[in-house]
Amino acid sequence: MRRALILPLCGSLAVAVTCFLPRHLPAQVVNPNPPRPQIVASGTGEAQLTPDRAAAYIGVQTRAATANAAARDNATRQRAIIDAIVALGVSREQISTENYSVSPDTRYDQGTQRATVVGYVVSNVVRVEVRRIDQIGSILDTALAKGANQINSLDFFSSNADSARHQALTQAVARARADAETMAAAAGGTLGSLIELGTAESGPRPVYRMQVAAAMDVRAAAPTPIEPGQQKVQVTVTARWQFIARQ
Repeated sequence: MRRALILPLCGSLAVAVTCFLPRHLPAQVVNPNPPRPQIVASGTGEAQLTPDRAAAYIGVQTRAATANAAARDNATRQRAIIDAIVALGVSREQISTENYSVSPDTRYDQGTQRATVVGYVVSNVVRVEVRRIDQIGSILDTALAKGANQINSLDFFSSNADSARHQALTQAVARARADAETMAAAAGGTLGSLIELGTAESGPRPVYRMQVAAAMDVRAAAPTPIEPGQQKVQVTVTARWQFIARQ
């Protein structure tokens, strides 16, 4: 805001002085509850578990001059494989189609620089869920003997993964608190009440995947040895506590 002051001098002479005054004076705000200091710490916990489930991916790939012939041959062989696996005690509910594809089989001619379709390839892969680890070897051997020529992989997992994860969480929280108490003591205070505690999801339950090469002739081979080993479950937590300074 601007104001003009008239200051009289000798006779009729006067001097105008202009001064600037602020419109608003800022109020002094005092926070009656200033934020209290906090301590944040993270901890990681681990637990071991032994897989008791597995999933085998068993496939049949066939070639023929026509797509229909390749599909018929593939269906016959895959049906024989599935029936043989069921005869081992695996229910049909544990078997599902993972992938089915039909594609042309082409050959490239260097002379004409053209690709020619010489036949068709049909691939059918089924997923077999195995609830007894000791069945894996016999299932693979049986499938190969019945005409399977693709064993893509094995997935090992545990039906008791939650129990191992809870053990890991307990360890992670204990480690986070121990670190927080150490920091509080080093800063000249103690740990107050817990404010926040959380953990980030690490995705699906632990799965161990094993690549398996398909053997074409297993008539004289020994039973396939399969060792699932152990899996490690690892979790991380982050916690926040109040910091209480010593008086």
